[in-house]
Amino acid sequence: MNTSSLIQKVWNFCHTLRDDGVGYGDYLEQLTYLLFLKMAHEYAQEPYLRDTHIPKGYDWPHLKTKVGEPLEAQDPTDEPASVLLARIRAERVERDKSPKARKPRAAKESA
Repeated sequence: MNTSSLIQKVWNFCHTLRDDGVGYGDYLEQLTYLLFLKMAHEYAQEPYLRDTHIPKGYDWPHLKTKVGEPLEAQDPTDEPASVLLARIRAERVERDKSPKARKPRAAKESA
């Protein structure tokens, strides 16, 4: 597969997902995550043998075993996205209300 056909294939998937309601940004985010996991897996193999610190169960080999609905399953202990976003908004409002702490400026030395 050459570069041109690979790019065309990625865009075709992108258009299909867009038609299903997935935005380009969301698609790019997921694609970036998959590429990161694949690269981390390759760095954990010969000749590199690096510790990638990817938790078991979230690594590339584990991901490859999943097909269909299990790929969409979320960690049941994670808070829903709506709760997380509400908490982030509330924290931002509180942060914006408080006076910003300024760093003391370094005293200028007279020459």
